[in-house]
Amino acid sequence: MKSKSYAAFMLAGTLAFTGTARAQAPGLALAQKQNCMSCHSVTRQFMGPPLHDVAARYAARGDAVAYLTRKIMEGSAGVWGPVPMPANTQVTQDEAMSLASWILTLK
Repeated sequence: MKSKSYAAFMLAGTLAFTGTARAQAPGLALAQKQNCMSCHSVTRQFMGPPLHDVAARYAARGDAVAYLTRKIMEGSAGVWGPVPMPANTQVTQDEAMSLASWILTLK
């Protein structure tokens, strides 16, 4: 009986994780393609702040998507510490908006 309960619990956990991973896959794939993950992690401090922390800081802003889109494209300095984020000239406006929207789902 215990093994059936454990198997059901593990299956439910796996399906929940897979659903979450699948929902985040396009945003994460774009972030990896555009080299965002060279300086950022979703949950850990790296060269730049964790994307989870970025989402938490800006989620309440009414213009959060537009604000982060601009920061992604133009870069930023001094907001999260001494390491500046360079402008991402290879990212299109639509890609930056998609990245900003995805980041805000990570809160």
